[in-house]
Amino acid sequence: MIHQFKEYFQSKIELTDEQFDSISASLKVKKFEKNEIIQFKGDMLKYGFFVGKGLLRSYSIDSKGKEHIIQFAPENWFVSDRNQMHNEPSDFFIEAIETTEAVIVPDNFMSEASRKVPCLLALNVTMLHNSIRFMQKRINMLLSATAEERYLDFIKLYPNLTLRVPQWMIASYLGITPESLSRVRKELANKHFRP
Repeated sequence: MIHQFKEYFQSKIELTDEQFDSISASLKVKKFEKNEIIQFKGDMLKYGFFVGKGLLRSYSIDSKGKEHIIQFAPENWFVSDRNQMHNEPSDFFIEAIETTEAVIVPDNFMSEASRKVPCLLALNVTMLHNSIRFMQKRINMLLSATAEERYLDFIKLYPNLTLRVPQWMIASYLGITPESLSRVRKELANKHFRP
């Protein structure tokens, strides 16, 4: 799993095995069982997760008990609650949708690693900008896109998840009801659309 994490970085920047070895001592691998909640709202975790195998989701629960899925994290995705960077309790739950193996990434990993391997600083900035762009697009989709447009964007972003994730979770992520998602899927099927 640590090797997969290294390959992820090496696919983004030139990083030698020796450089990676110099920054990887704080990394640990952990296995989570299907349906295991690995972070609760209010936790003060000091790490995030890089998914090597399996699938995680982050979500919130509103005052009426309704879940709102913020992000799915399949293989080679990161998920964390950024509150941890500011010593604040987490806002989100993180749950394993499937049995999952993940690299536990300390919240200071990139800043510490960038001191030893300076090229990681530029990658960190790029990753943060991509995360902001992703969230801005997601907010815009939730505010202004039709249910069909949201679903098509979901398929583009997560092309392999429609068969791995229950439909009610996809609906939650899209901000629509499961019934609306069923209608969208039926309409797309009538147009001969295949994800």
